[in-house]
Amino acid sequence: MLKDFNLKRNQLGSEGGKALANALCKNSTLKGLNLNSNWIGSEGANAHCKNSTLTSLNLESNILGSEGGKALADALYKNSTLTSLNLAFNNLEFEEGKALADALYKNSTLTSLNLAFNNLVSEGGKVLARWKALVSALHVNNTLTSLNLESNKLGSEGGKTLRRNNSKCTLQEHQTYFLGSSFERTWIKRRKSNGRCTLQNYFTSLTSLDLYDNKLGSEGGKALSDALCKNSTLASLNLQKNELKSEGGKALADVLYALCKNFTLTSLNLENNNLGSEGRKALADALCKNSTLTSLDLAFNNLGSEGGKALTDALCKNSTLTSLILASNNLQSEEGKALADAICKNSTLKNLNLYWNNLGSEGGKALADALCKNSTLTSLDIAFNNFGSEGGKAFTDALYKNSTLISLNLASNNLQSEEGEALANALCKNSTQKKFESLFE
Repeated sequence: MLKDFNLKRNQLGSEGGKALANALCKNSTLKGLNLNSNWIGSEGANAHCKNSTLTSLNLESNILGSEGGKALADALYKNSTLTSLNLAFNNLEFEEGKALADALYKNSTLTSLNLAFNNLVSEGGKVLARWKALVSALHVNNTLTSLNLESNKLGSEGGKTLRRNNSKCTLQEHQTYFLGSSFERTWIKRRKSNGRCTLQNYFTSLTSLDLYDNKLGSEGGKALSDALCKNSTLASLNLQKNELKSEGGKALADVLYALCKNFTLTSLNLENNNLGSEGRKALADALCKNSTLTSLDLAFNNLGSEGGKALTDALCKNSTLTSLILASNNLQSEEGKALADAICKNSTLKNLNLYWNNLGSEGGKALADALCKNSTLTSLDIAFNNFGSEGGKAFTDALYKNSTLISLNLASNNLQSEEGEALANALCKNSTQKKFESLFE
């Protein structure tokens, strides 16, 4: 009894799409259908709209066109089973966007809608009517819980349309409120505090927030940090690639200082934000005081010697972090030695990623020595660190003594055949290693 059918990337075309839709009209068991990248066009989409058993339909990249968009909108008026619909990469134009918005007023079953990469919001800086219609619909619809508007050119002008006549929310709050790759329905529920609708109030039930690559900058970072200080539900936050380095790193520092007051966040991704001096200080302070964060990604932040020193000092005091990613941060041998010392003292860290730094043989030897003493680390990625023969020998000795590490990546470290043989012998006697990567040059 087939319940889920994946036909992604099969070039079914319009005729194949219609034939499949006709067959599904007679099927009463299928719940999930993936037609991603099948070019079924408007006719194929129209046929699938008549199905009354599907709960999940993926029509991403299908050249729906005007007729397909209208057909889907009409189906949403009448459909009472579909809960998830993916329409990403379909270049929906004015009429389709407006029609879908109208459908959201009446539909009472859809909980997840993906409209990513459809240019729904603005054109030449001017907010389109279809976006205004969609926003109005969202204030009325009370079943949609997940809406993906990634790469729809929201911008400040798109944010302005969120302001209702009876709301006192500021533009700054709206800009931040809509900058994610997706946002939750809970953000839109209007909650007032002393007559003012604040950003903090939008996060009253959200547990995961992804704001990847949205150029939040200093204003967005400041607003977000204010929210984090008062929020009591958010557990996972992705701020990767958001230009939080603005104003000398002040924006990122604000977010990090907020961690000192936030006691619910467990996972934070700050990859590729260029910490800056202010950010480095705030980072160390936050890690010393925060007691809930377990996962932190700081890859591609150019920490350098100053940031590396501040971070290692904090690791000696932190007792909650279990995963730390420091890939590509220009850490040298001295930082490698400091990290080794921190690993000896820290008793909670399980996953450490130091990929693509320049720790060198001295840093490698220090880390290898730390592995002989550490009893909590289970995964270590130290690829591309130029350890050479001396570093390779040190890690060989460490593998004989360490009894907790299960994954080790030593790829591209200029290890020679002699180190390869020694590592192979060590692996024969190590009873915990389950994954090992090494490229010998």
